[in-house]
Amino acid sequence: MKKALSILVFAFLLLFLAACSSGSSGEDENAGGSNSDSGSDAEEKDNSSEDNQADSGEWSPEKPIEIVAPAGAGGGWDTTARMAAKVFNEAGIIDQDIGVVNKPGGGGAVGWSYIAEKDGSPYNLFVSSSPILLVPLNGQSQYGHEDFTPIANVIADYAAFAVKADSKWDNLNDLFDDMKEDPSSVTVVGASSPGSMDHIQFVKIAKAAGVDITKIKYVSDQDGGALTSLLNGSVDVYSTGIAETVEQVKAGKIKVLGITAEERVEGEVLSDFPTAKEQGIDATFVNWRGFFGPPNMDQAALDYYEKKFKELSDSPEFADVRAKYGWNEMYMNSQDYTEFLNNEKESIKGLLDELGLGK
Repeated sequence: MKKALSILVFAFLLLFLAACSSGSSGEDENAGGSNSDSGSDAEEKDNSSEDNQADSGEWSPEKPIEIVAPAGAGGGWDTTARMAAKVFNEAGIIDQDIGVVNKPGGGGAVGWSYIAEKDGSPYNLFVSSSPILLVPLNGQSQYGHEDFTPIANVIADYAAFAVKADSKWDNLNDLFDDMKEDPSSVTVVGASSPGSMDHIQFVKIAKAAGVDITKIKYVSDQDGGALTSLLNGSVDVYSTGIAETVEQVKAGKIKVLGITAEERVEGEVLSDFPTAKEQGIDATFVNWRGFFGPPNMDQAALDYYEKKFKELSDSPEFADVRAKYGWNEMYMNSQDYTEFLNNEKESIKGLLDELGLGK
């Protein structure tokens, strides 16, 4: 009887231990399975986040941005670059630091060469205008707008033709009447090279007025002495941007005979400048000004900058800048800008060929 009872107790203990072992194993498996599933879910979530970011194609700068002004300090490119950088930061449009670097020389060619070496970089931009079409066309640069990434145009500036305050000419018709009789009797100075912007903007208006443009005497002074040459009587006419004339007009040292805008621009002093059109000369010249990236800029970076320059153009802060410098709003996105540049190049090429300056 005792033996049978011992056997029964032993059997019961074996069953109890087996049950405990099975339960423990099951809990371990469930715990392990739960951890495994959580890890899998987290990994799947991370991968999904990365996939969504990649699919969205969004990009934003993670280090400072450099904007190159391919000329010296104080000119139109330099002012545009610095004002854009200032508004980008102060208006909170771009959070990253933006530095402006001057790369003067060759009518812009030195700066373009520098940017061409930044192939694909989303951190190197530059500002430009008509010379990026003109300078390559007259053979002074191997780089043209096709070699870069047009991002956006932001403003329209205009030319002004100024003379000394005591000049005998009071308007463009007086000037061009004398030039029709003897074009070479008048010396025109500009800060750009022959065949570039300051030259061509004057030539275009003079041609519309009936002057033989092949005989116009144009002098290039790229060292900042053009205004001095006008004031000391070495030259007769100064072809420049309207903003560059304001202070000297205020000081009573020069007078502006005409500007190349479609209509008068707004602003102190500026609104007094007559257009060529209101003087019966049916021609205008727009010194558009916009921004480019290096060759082969990634589409995501291009999309980012295109959006930011539109915000810049629409901002009240940049509207104040335009008013201060007599600039007009002229925003174009990358696609429209590219088409505009292609058309402008063809138009300008005709003038250069007529002058014998085309390559």
